Amino acid sequence: MDEIILERVYQENLEERIIIYLAEINHLTYEKAMDIYYNSKLADKIQRGQEGIQYLDYKVLSEILIDTEKELFV
Repeated sequence: MDEIILERVYQENLEERIIIYLAEINHLTYEKAMDIYYNSKLADKIQRGQEGIQYLDYKVLSEILIDTEKELFV
């Protein structure tokens, strides 16, 4: 497998873990957690690999999302 494919698989797994974790700790449906994540600025940063943020732990990233984008949880 080449590096680009590995990076994409890692990113997809990271996004899935973030969404599942958001749903669990906020008592959301999986669909609502997906909506929150994919409409967040954090998702864009992870997608672009901005500042290496995609290498942080999924729980840390979830907490960052909750703390910085509270308006998405309304």
